[in-house]
Amino acid sequence: MKTSNTKEQASLRSARDQAQRAGRSLRSTVAREDHAVWHPGMRQGDPIEMLIATGRSRLQHLLPLRYGRMSHTPFTYMRGAAAMMAADVAAGAMTGIQVQACGDCHLGNFGAFASPERRVLFDINDFDETLPASWEFDLKRLAVSFVLLARQQGYDTGSTRSVAQTMLSAYRLHLQDYARQSPLDNWYALIDSELLIRTAGDEATRKRRIQFEKKARKRTAESLIGKLLEEQNGHLRFLHQPPVLARLPRNGKLEKSFRLALERYPATLSEERRHLLSRYRLDDVALKVVGVGSVGTRCAVALYVSDGGDRLVLQVKEASTSVLAPYAGAGPHAHQGQRVVIGQRLAQCASDIFLGWANDDDGHQYYVRQLRDMKTSVAYEQMTGQVLFNFADMCGWALARSHAKSGDSARLTGYLGRSEQLDHAISDFAQTYADQCEQDFEQFKRAIRLGKIPVEMEAPTVAVSEKKPSN
Repeated sequence: MKTSNTKEQASLRSARDQAQRAGRSLRSTVAREDHAVWHPGMRQGDPIEMLIATGRSRLQHLLPLRYGRMSHTPFTYMRGAAAMMAADVAAGAMTGIQVQACGDCHLGNFGAFASPERRVLFDINDFDETLPASWEFDLKRLAVSFVLLARQQGYDTGSTRSVAQTMLSAYRLHLQDYARQSPLDNWYALIDSELLIRTAGDEATRKRRIQFEKKARKRTAESLIGKLLEEQNGHLRFLHQPPVLARLPRNGKLEKSFRLALERYPATLSEERRHLLSRYRLDDVALKVVGVGSVGTRCAVALYVSDGGDRLVLQVKEASTSVLAPYAGAGPHAHQGQRVVIGQRLAQCASDIFLGWANDDDGHQYYVRQLRDMKTSVAYEQMTGQVLFNFADMCGWALARSHAKSGDSARLTGYLGRSEQLDHAISDFAQTYADQCEQDFEQFKRAIRLGKIPVEMEAPTVAVSEKKPSN
């Protein structure tokens, strides 16, 4: 038995060494320093025209709200301009080493959520644009997002570079660790609150991570009462706070679409999870605007109630073709909701037990997940000083785990190497491309002033009384 195990380990090492050599050989075709290159002459489209094009299939009355959310800073603009950046990254150096890419890998799409075992995990938490694609799409977009947020926080050039390199270094070093593990070990690997607390570099960081876990555990369906839900005649109903949260006309076209998707979606769950969901009945549905880039897509929240009065809130979200598809291909799934669900299962360390997909009769494709299951993140205004650097380290770590689980980590580490050469190259790219985002943002603002882009600025939401109704 020992001899057999030794042979298996030797074979595994041999395959890993071979993959790393294949990765290193790619440097002769795509040099690591090539990843630093960005200039406007590489661009194939107009950012305003591409932004308008991505809105044509959306709910038109919500587009001004989308543009309003993008209009605050270059960072918020970048969040809604995933299609333009995908095109720009595709025009640059690409190795073709494939992973299950997030597709919209900015820092706002990382945070905490609950595992099926009720552990608080840290990982990527949005996969609307996921697709099998080259790793550069994710790593470069994440680096640029950190540069833009650091600039927004008033950091100088040296500090913004340091923040980006903190993330890049964490990605490279953790990827090396995962490359030494078996595919099964990578599959089981996770980053939970216990691990983050245990590996905190100092006492202040440890305390922040303890508070982060506590905050996550409070974010359940019950915490939505007074924020998204209110009591009416002894029953909970979604608030009517248009355009962000809007009750829909009963039997209207949009409500029928959401209810039909919710009726069909359990067929994509495993049998035991269908049984669990069957213990709840659908009680209310409302249109819900989410995020920045997603605004205008058909998205709803659904309240389910058990016979004992327990509550479950699901989110129904429209899935469209990934922004990576023009450059990475359509992928293996014709149904865009299935693309999101399978991609999320491949990339995340653990996924929501109610994750599934469906469509209506008009060709709209959806995926379904829990709305708030300990899901939280660090507020942008809190990302200053060591908090920003710690978050950059955590995001680099999480992205490395995701790419190792879904891709060939040995081949990728062979290409990246052990030096900081690639870190510096992508950090250079992030600085230059952040400049491009700032120029695009000014062009965007000019389009608003000229009336080409309609904008609606939303008023702060005032919560109703948070008194919880009795069961």
